[in-house]
Amino acid sequence: MPKFAYAAIDPQGAPIEGVTKAETIGAARALLVEQNLFPTKIEESRGMLDFELTKEKVKKKELMHFTRQLAVFVKAGIPLTDALVTIGDETEDVALRRALTQLIDDLRNGGLLSAAAAGHPEVFPEYYVGILQSAELTGQLDTALESLAEYLERELDTRSKVVGALSYPMVVMVMAFGTVLILAGYVLPQFKPLFEELGADLPLPTRMMLFVSRFFTDLWFVTAGFFLLVFASFMFLAKHPTGRIWKDRLVLKLPVVGGIIDYAILERFCRILGAMVAAGVPLPEGLKTTTDATSNVVYRERLDVARAEMLEGKGFAGPLIATELFPGAAKQMFKVGEETGTLDAQLEVASIYFDRELESRIKKFTTMFEPIMIVFVGVIVGFVALALVSAMYGVLGGLKDDA
Repeated sequence: MPKFAYAAIDPQGAPIEGVTKAETIGAARALLVEQNLFPTKIEESRGMLDFELTKEKVKKKELMHFTRQLAVFVKAGIPLTDALVTIGDETEDVALRRALTQLIDDLRNGGLLSAAAAGHPEVFPEYYVGILQSAELTGQLDTALESLAEYLERELDTRSKVVGALSYPMVVMVMAFGTVLILAGYVLPQFKPLFEELGADLPLPTRMMLFVSRFFTDLWFVTAGFFLLVFASFMFLAKHPTGRIWKDRLVLKLPVVGGIIDYAILERFCRILGAMVAAGVPLPEGLKTTTDATSNVVYRERLDVARAEMLEGKGFAGPLIATELFPGAAKQMFKVGEETGTLDAQLEVASIYFDRELESRIKKFTTMFEPIMIVFVGVIVGFVALALVSAMYGVLGGLKDDA
């Protein structure tokens, strides 16, 4: 059962500290109240060996639920500290609960919500903090929180669409490689001694399969080295700065896949920037935060150039159009939004446009990819079957000739 360290005030008004066991932080607070103690601080107690090298990130789904709950409480006029205490008591996410405990302490010490949230990047992204800062200045915290919750919900929905669309093709691909590994690494080597003993003249498909199977038996170290090299290459592309640059530039040039990545990045860009502009965040600051939240280095470099030109007084639409990252429809939306002062609305429309295009491209990709993978698996299995059957016929033919 988790332990919670607490600071409280006893019935005589004296401060008291201690540790109590409870299932949740809410249960710990209720237990202290039953003991006629007024808790002023409760946080999960961790042992000397219970540590973490990096802070655990909170899932987007948990952040979305938290944001929506907080928006409802703020709109109802409930004080922030009380709202955070209630949400913290109910949440089951340990990392979020710890962050909320520290947020409550900061607020009680006179801090701002945005400043407290900025100290927890594992929970609150940079754009999230930027919108909170603007909302505190304009007094529209409930509206900003609702906008953030809607954005997070749409982002989760888009991600689920991508994952759902690609899950079946990926399963088929894994099955294809699994079939090759089993047949070439285990099944075919079982027949190799028989073929050698009979001295049969094996057909070309069988000789090809036996050659491949050697890399899973006699030359296993070559195969192991190859897979280690592939793994190291993926790690280099994913973790090393130079590798990430190569990867980001390469994926945008891939047929079909590059278009999906383009629209996914543009949809996220327009949604975040639209939410920040609607919340009153200054455009250059909003563009900087949105650019930093973009994962692809090609987009970051070009958007940084656009922001520099914007600060030089060249407007908003012009520098973005010059990046050549946006399709024609989006360019017109940016121009109209800048000229009519409805940039937040136009960015919202652009994000919806990109979202629909993204969904359409994903459907086209899966429609094309699924039959290709099925045919690929069929060819592999058929080739192996042909190699085995033709070998057996060759063996039988050789036996008949000897007879």
